[in-house]
Amino acid sequence: MSAGGAVVGPDGLRRCAWGDSADDYRVYHDTEWGRPVHGDDALFERVCLEAFQSGLSWITILRRREGFRSAFAGFEIAKVAEFGADDVERLLGDTGIIRNRAKIEAAIANARVARDLDGGLDTLIWQFAGDPDRPAPRSLDEVPAVTPESTALAKALKKAGFRFVGPTTAYALMQACGLVDDHLADCHARGLRQV
Repeated sequence: MSAGGAVVGPDGLRRCAWGDSADDYRVYHDTEWGRPVHGDDALFERVCLEAFQSGLSWITILRRREGFRSAFAGFEIAKVAEFGADDVERLLGDTGIIRNRAKIEAAIANARVARDLDGGLDTLIWQFAGDPDRPAPRSLDEVPAVTPESTALAKALKKAGFRFVGPTTAYALMQACGLVDDHLADCHARGLRQV
């Protein structure tokens, strides 16, 4: 197998190498990453977390996820859309999250866009689901960072008014939310995606 292939973890399961690099990653990889996520609030959370991750490692976000959920009212779109200047200041002082003004303001603005979106966020995002019959990657080298679908999704999100949603972030969202299955061919979690 080429570099970046699946590895056998201490539990005897073969998984994507990144998914066996830390306990937090192992749980996330095995129980969540690549599984379909539906519902406007659930997808809004993922859009926000992917935006906050930009420029950082995912484990940084994963380890602060509960802090984010608490700070952002459980990522309920209707509640976050009502956040104002006082909430921005509160969030900038919250050590349980990434305190980046541009990203905080984007999350609030994105909630307002999601609240007013015709058809809902779930419908918008899921229309860009990848081909379920696409060949499985055999190594991390075969997993793209951007696809035509993620570029189209980013364009649609930006057209709707969303911020911090470039093609790379959109593809990470697609991977995390099960729009594509990028578990490696010999990973035990491959094929668990059910739309």
